[in-house]
Amino acid sequence: MSSPFPPIAPPTTLRKDGRDRVVTMPLALVFFANLLQAMSFFLFIHLPGFLEDLGASSVAVGMIVALTAMAAVVTRPLIGKYIDTTGRRPIALIGCVLNLVVVLLYLTVTALGPWLYVIRILHGAAEAILFTALFTMGADIVPASRRTEGLALFGVSGLLPIALGGLVGDLVLAGGSFQRVFLTAGAFAVGALVMTLLVGEPVIEAREGQRSGLLGVIRQRNLLPIWWIVGMFSVVLTAYFAFIRTFVDATGIGTVGLFFSFYAGSAILLRLGFGWLPERIGERRVLLPSLGALVLGFVVLAGATGGVHIAVAGAFCGIGHGYAFPITFAMVVNRATVDDRGTALGFFTALFDLGTLIGGPILGAIIGIAGYGTMFLVCAVVMAMATVVYAMWDTRTLQVT
Repeated sequence: MSSPFPPIAPPTTLRKDGRDRVVTMPLALVFFANLLQAMSFFLFIHLPGFLEDLGASSVAVGMIVALTAMAAVVTRPLIGKYIDTTGRRPIALIGCVLNLVVVLLYLTVTALGPWLYVIRILHGAAEAILFTALFTMGADIVPASRRTEGLALFGVSGLLPIALGGLVGDLVLAGGSFQRVFLTAGAFAVGALVMTLLVGEPVIEAREGQRSGLLGVIRQRNLLPIWWIVGMFSVVLTAYFAFIRTFVDATGIGTVGLFFSFYAGSAILLRLGFGWLPERIGERRVLLPSLGALVLGFVVLAGATGGVHIAVAGAFCGIGHGYAFPITFAMVVNRATVDDRGTALGFFTALFDLGTLIGGPILGAIIGIAGYGTMFLVCAVVMAMATVVYAMWDTRTLQVT
């Protein structure tokens, strides 16, 4: 089905100050497509409760949840090739349809077993396809002159569901069963499909006609420092995305909602109010302090004794995420060739799933041996050391190139 909108050319509309306009109708459509598909996905933060009702142990829950991340790790780099060769919009539409079908298939699950595992794998693939295709479209649409700021604003579409997914799920469960959660997720998936149907295929800058492929992108000299810092960033994120729930339950300190409301709130306010800062003073000058804020967040979590500490930690971690993700995202887009943009972003997004798979068992083992405080301190030290390595490595790389 063709789009009623023409192909999207790079923005040429200027503001009164002579700068390219970031907020355009095409970007708004992709923004809401990503917002709705992310809402559909983050409703599944409640899936462990459904699995426990089916009789799953905590170990089984962990394995079943991990299937989605494993499927996404495999799918993201592979789908990048087709995004580069077939086009962004067709792949995004395939992801939308697959996501809708898979979400509704959860209604057929009545017991643990192979059918559930198949659905989880397909769900991971659908999420990987959608996330990669829509973020590539966003990168194509924002003007190159304001890419970091534009991607920071676009990334709000992924932050809002972090704050709202659990809340919406709680409200749905309060009035019904998990089947209603799945139907609600399906409704969000329909909305994402409609928004994607309305978007035209982005017109890409002049291509060079040469693709490096996945291995070439992974080995590209000026991308290696970014792969390093994004990989380490994604590992430590597991500390709160996977364990803040059990930390709160075990210690009775604060609430999950308190942490993530300050987390998402600070990140969103930062992007809306100061998304322009990296391009004004330099991306690296903002990236390094933002990673330092993440380190401070972990230090506060390590010594937390009350709800105020949880809120402060959430704010610091949100500041770190608020800048680190769009800046590294923009760096990948700027350093990869146009022909390899989808492949590069596929690998970039895959690192976040890979970080979960690596960080989950390691950080869980540290908790079992030394407790939550030690685990958060380890994350602080690892992130601080990784940031120093990145700063020296990237400086040398830019000097050579």
